[in-house]
Amino acid sequence: MTKLTFGSHPFLLGFEQLERLVERTAKTASEGYPPFNIEATSENTYRITLAVAGFRDEDLAITVEDRQLVVRGRQSDDPGERVFLHRGIAARAFQRSFVLADGVEVAGADLDHGLLHIDLHRMVPDTIVQTIRIGRK
Repeated sequence: MTKLTFGSHPFLLGFEQLERLVERTAKTASEGYPPFNIEATSENTYRITLAVAGFRDEDLAITVEDRQLVVRGRQSDDPGERVFLHRGIAARAFQRSFVLADGVEVAGADLDHGLLHIDLHRMVPDTIVQTIRIGRK
């Protein structure tokens, strides 16, 4: 039996990387912390909101690596001599990844009341009509 892939279909020329992209997205979907929302704020803008209560600006890092938005959080250890009778609020590190389509760029990020908002903007390419000249041999 032959396995049909995105790149092997005759009408999808140049989409060989799409299968790798789907596999990479499936791997990141199993992460559960921190919870997040994704909303379309207009036709070409999006907002990702992560619940990062307890994290400060300096505890968070946002990078774009190979069309993948990566948000990392690491809380610094409290140097004080605190004695917890119950510790229900975890001070754990996290890494959350989102795969970005071609032309989607990070417009900015804000931390507000424990919510990290990351704004994305999709660049709409100009429509180009190209006439191909047919040569003779």
